[in-house]
Amino acid sequence: MDALELSQFRRTVAGLYRRAREESAGDPEGAWLRWRGDRDDLFATHPQSPVPPAQRSSFGGMAFHPYDHRWRLEVEVEPFEAVPSADVPHSGSEASEWRPTGRVPLVGQAGGGVLTLLWLTTYGGGIFLPFRDATNGSTTYGGGRYLLDTVKGADLGSPPGEGNRLIVDANYAYHPSCAHDPRWSCPLAPPENRLDVAVEAGELMPGAAPS
Repeated sequence: MDALELSQFRRTVAGLYRRAREESAGDPEGAWLRWRGDRDDLFATHPQSPVPPAQRSSFGGMAFHPYDHRWRLEVEVEPFEAVPSADVPHSGSEASEWRPTGRVPLVGQAGGGVLTLLWLTTYGGGIFLPFRDATNGSTTYGGGRYLLDTVKGADLGSPPGEGNRLIVDANYAYHPSCAHDPRWSCPLAPPENRLDVAVEAGELMPGAAPS
């Protein structure tokens, strides 16, 4: 059943991020490399992989920028007050309802940009942090990439004892499934989550030679 397969796929993804959270405090780059390798294996073999079935047997892994410690940030979430929900367009004809829940100011390499943290309003909810940057349409997908998506288990957590802060590591920035195959319909980064800088960290466009 597709539903059970998808649940198992998401459970595995959540496990990869759980291990990355546990290991990254002592060895950020090593934890990231292990996350990449296990994720590539999952993409090459799982029936719910975003990689098209005809390409899985030859799939050699996703290309990434080399790990850059400067892109691992601990950011403080600045909460919004009573902001109404809004529809976020998808790559297909659908849309999903998200509520802006806070601002995430970025420093250093990100040039002082600010991203809007979104909360899924449907059952269970979840944090979502998509973004666009100056690489979109060239080395990365035109609709942007994702930093956090707790519905899918993509979550690097918070620093110990820091409930109002999040770990945002652009080395883990990844593409939505629709960048691999248009059969998927994925929420796209809204205009307010556009950074002026080139985020030269994280995943490169599907089809690029693995690094």
